[in-house]
Amino acid sequence: MASSEQTATGSDTADVVRTYFAAVADRDPDAMVACWEPGGVDRLVGLAELRAPDEIRDWFATLFAAAPDFTFEVVEVVTEGDRAAVRWRSRGTFDGTEKFEGIAPTGAVLELEGIDLVEVRDGTIRSLHAYLNGMDMARQMGVMPKAGSLEDRAMLAAVNARTAARDRIRRLRER
Repeated sequence: MASSEQTATGSDTADVVRTYFAAVADRDPDAMVACWEPGGVDRLVGLAELRAPDEIRDWFATLFAAAPDFTFEVVEVVTEGDRAAVRWRSRGTFDGTEKFEGIAPTGAVLELEGIDLVEVRDGTIRSLHAYLNGMDMARQMGVMPKAGSLEDRAMLAAVNARTAARDRIRRLRER
C-alpha cells in the first residue's frame, strides 16, 4: 500500500535546505517562510518555538533589524532522505533599531556557530531544531558576564552559596 506522503530524496532535501539558508543569508524573511510548510515548527532550542509562517517571519525580521549587518554562512550540509543537518556560523553587530528577545541593542559583535536539524516533506520544511550555545550568545550580548571575569566568579560563588544553604536546610529538615 503506497503512502499519501511523499518522502524527499536526499537531493530534494538538500535543494530545499540550501534555498532556505540562502534566504537567511539574504536576510529575506518572506523568502524564508516560502520554504516552510504552513504550521511547521522552528524550534530554536532554549530560545523560542515559532510556527510558520508569521512567527518565523516576525522573529527573523526582528533579528535582522537588531543586527543590521547580520551575515550567515552554511559551513556543511549532510542529508539523508527527508532530513538534513546544517552546520552554520553567523556574525552581526547588535546595534540596530530593535530589541532582540527583549534586550535593547548593546553594540556588541556577536559571532555564533550552530547546527540545525531539518525535516523536509513534500518540498517544504516541516520542522527545524536549531542548536547554539545560548550562554555564549548571552555573554557576547552583554547579558551575562564574560567567562572567568570577576563578575562571573562572583555570580558563580553566589549560586554555589545558595545551593549549599539549600542543601543544609534540606538536611536539617530531614532530621
